Amino acid sequence: MPAIHHQSPLSRWLTLGVFLVICLGTAGLGAVLTNLSVGEWYANLPKPSWNPPNWVFGPVWTVLYCGMAVAAWLVWSRQGRDRKVAMLLFGLQLCLNAVWSALFFGLRSPGLALADIILLWLAILATILAFRRVSAMAAALLIPYLAWVSFAVALNAAIWRMNP
Repeated sequence: MPAIHHQSPLSRWLTLGVFLVICLGTAGLGAVLTNLSVGEWYANLPKPSWNPPNWVFGPVWTVLYCGMAVAAWLVWSRQGRDRKVAMLLFGLQLCLNAVWSALFFGLRSPGLALADIILLWLAILATILAFRRVSAMAAALLIPYLAWVSFAVALNAAIWRMNP
């Protein structure tokens, strides 16, 4: 197991705060992009019967982004060469996450968004595997995120098929 960085307690908490700002900032960007067309375009799209109500998405994503922040913080707090690759993968999946909202809601393109979310799913899996080499707890914190994105892939695919 990689050693923990020797930081002051204040520095460690500030670092966690930075990761929360980064992850919740990504969430905020996604929310802004979503609001571009959720009320008119998305509301009128045919969707599968198992599509959750809109109010579910905000709380679920908030919890997931907080878990992502803690997971990244746990990895960042460790030393070792595996940490760098893990953090690069974390950044990649975070970018793909934000791009999905731009594609689906900003461009109103479920097809392009489906391609992105499949890449996102792969990036999350790669991040979990990389995180596991550094911190088992960090990897475990990303499992609910992978599960939710698995559901989102199926939902995105269904919406794409229903709206050619």
